[in-house]
Amino acid sequence: MNRDLFIQAVLRFCAGALIVSFLLFLPAGTLRYPQGWLLMGILFVPMFAAGLVMLKKNPELLKKRLNVKEEETEQKEVILLSAVMFLAAFVLAGLSFRFGWWMLPFPVSIIAAIVFLAAYALYAEVLRENTYLSRTIEVQEDQKVIDTGLYGIVRHPMYMATVFLFLAMPLVLGSVISFVIMLCYIPIIAKRIRNEEKVLTEGLQGYEKYKRKVKYRLVPFIW
Repeated sequence: MNRDLFIQAVLRFCAGALIVSFLLFLPAGTLRYPQGWLLMGILFVPMFAAGLVMLKKNPELLKKRLNVKEEETEQKEVILLSAVMFLAAFVLAGLSFRFGWWMLPFPVSIIAAIVFLAAYALYAEVLRENTYLSRTIEVQEDQKVIDTGLYGIVRHPMYMATVFLFLAMPLVLGSVISFVIMLCYIPIIAKRIRNEEKVLTEGLQGYEKYKRKVKYRLVPFIW
């Protein structure tokens, strides 16, 4: 086991859990926010399990997933916009619970949690199919075009999974206001995809041919 990678992953995991918990429970004014605990559970328990699996079977992929340093200027803007979106969505979810602003019934949160976990499984399958997936936009050494499995349906199945994940989150939290805010993710991810495809088309051999073969970026028959 790579000790340094393990420590880095654990520290990143703990930091993420602490940040999300503060953003949810401080605005809520209480730890008795069941939807908040539901999200924490379905978000961080699978994340911890997935990290252990990658550490054992594909540490290089885990290392790529931990790298968040973007070189592309346009992608830095995407990361900033995403951070602001998540900050606003989580804080307003906590405030919505505290003050009763347009809160959804708890059964909606349960259904949204099921959708979230299904999207998480889809996300895991994408990671299994494509070991080149880093969190930054780049063309890696010896990288090849993946055109089988989910990549034979849409060009960006990972982003398709994240759309379901991120839109399910505010519904798990029971907040209508947060859901409206998270809809901003759609134009944000569209901006990221356009820039990513430009980089891949210019730097990855065979990607232009792949775009002609698989016509849809995110949603079959739509876009």
